[in-house]
Amino acid sequence: MKINLPSDLHQLLGGLSPDTFLKKYWQKKPLLIRRAVPDVMPPVTRAELFELAGREEAESRVVAHEGRAWRMERGPFTKRALPAQRQPHRTLLVQGVNLHSVEADALMRRFNFIPQSRLDDLMISWASDGGGVGPHFDSYDVFLLQVAGKRRWRISSQRDLTLQPGVPLKILKNFKAEEEYVLEPGDMLYLPPSVAHDGVAVGECMTCSIGFRAPSAAELTRGFLEYMAEQVQGKGLYADPGLAPTRASALLDDGFVRRARGLVTMPKPGTDAFEDFLGLYLTEPKPNVFFDAPDEMLAPAAFAHAAARQGVHLDLQTQMLYRGQRIYVNGEGFALPAGGSGTSVRALADARSAAPGQLAAAAAKILHPWYEYGWLHLGGKP
Repeated sequence: MKINLPSDLHQLLGGLSPDTFLKKYWQKKPLLIRRAVPDVMPPVTRAELFELAGREEAESRVVAHEGRAWRMERGPFTKRALPAQRQPHRTLLVQGVNLHSVEADALMRRFNFIPQSRLDDLMISWASDGGGVGPHFDSYDVFLLQVAGKRRWRISSQRDLTLQPGVPLKILKNFKAEEEYVLEPGDMLYLPPSVAHDGVAVGECMTCSIGFRAPSAAELTRGFLEYMAEQVQGKGLYADPGLAPTRASALLDDGFVRRARGLVTMPKPGTDAFEDFLGLYLTEPKPNVFFDAPDEMLAPAAFAHAAARQGVHLDLQTQMLYRGQRIYVNGEGFALPAGGSGTSVRALADARSAAPGQLAAAAAKILHPWYEYGWLHLGGKP
């Protein structure tokens, strides 16, 4: 299916430039944008979304509620386990639809005025009449784009974020709405982190949530410590010549502690090390991501010729960032040569595709192994 998108970001942001939006609203206050995407169409049909929810590589949930009783189940789902179209108060949520749908990925990439290091995924929520996930808050920025039907949103800037006990979802205990909007297809609501909100379907509807990555201090610290641990190259074995007899055999004595401490070498985390860690960490594929190698593998020379003639594009699941002369792809880091080939690869990371004739000839040598892994494919467009 094709999706109609605005021709420029001013339409998407309600007449604001990206600079103005970021200064006035980003991580500061909500913004309702009517007709952000005029004549919008869902990136996938209901049938396609339900089919995706039955696949192992997709992360999906079904939420149902009756009054104050909530139930949540995680996929993959059989057809019988999925909610019926006319069964009220049901919601199907599928994460990372951009990893499986060209149209969903194209829609998400409209938000590339935010760095890709922050852009996370596009989730689609299908709901029957009255469906929703209850009043809650997110710890990250989100754009909620209505793509089919209507949804009523109530939002609040309340500071009380106490959660209801004994429910399988993070539902706010004391939600008090301050504003209310009904979004129709093409309308969009931006919410900064921690803004309480509750969306309820008015009839059958479908909503796209464009979410942004916000790793916690604990996540980054743990990840960086693991990265540094891999850099350790200690030498020598523990030894204690001249050891004297002990009268307290269970005592961890000063001599042992001193000698053991002397063996421990901690690499000093410089700026380059942390930058390298971030590149690897932020491009690491999610656990349910797998790549398929080409059915008929081209040799390097043949691939270079085909890439120059056809162009290339990144696989939907590929994550790619760069910094200086380092390029990071799917959790791996590579050094880029100076000159045209390095420039071509960085341009590929930005645009996620290269048209015929855009790649420097030497860049094909860098890209050929990625082509073999299934990280990118021939052809200027997905």
